Amino acid sequence: MKNDYASDRSEHIRKIKSDSSLVPSVPYDIKSLTDYTNDSIVSRTITNNKSGTMTIFSFDAGQGLSEHSAPYDAYVQVIDGRALLTIGGKQIKASSGELVLMPADIPHAVFAEERFKMLLTMIKGK
Repeated sequence: MKNDYASDRSEHIRKIKSDSSLVPSVPYDIKSLTDYTNDSIVSRTITNNKSGTMTIFSFDAGQGLSEHSAPYDAYVQVIDGRALLTIGGKQIKASSGELVLMPADIPHAVFAEERFKMLLTMIKGK
């Protein structure tokens, strides 16, 4: 996890196992798939296969993922709150309902100025 999602506070990141119990053809409240935890980042992998990954993160205020890059395009969909993203040195504020592309091989970081949740979708293909 350190290379994919490096954090200045990595000891505060808590992973929840991939949930194979998601039932096909059943709607889920995406905000409820992960909870906030004080002073932590919580991640829950929804799917991880040869085509890509979908992971939900919840960030407590002040938490963040330090600058790193990924070999594939990654899409951040903010599903609750607001996030400060840094992509290629440019800061972007994103709010609930907004989608931001983090291009492959471009350094990026995530910081929670307030509590927020995001769905991260990484597509493993060109």
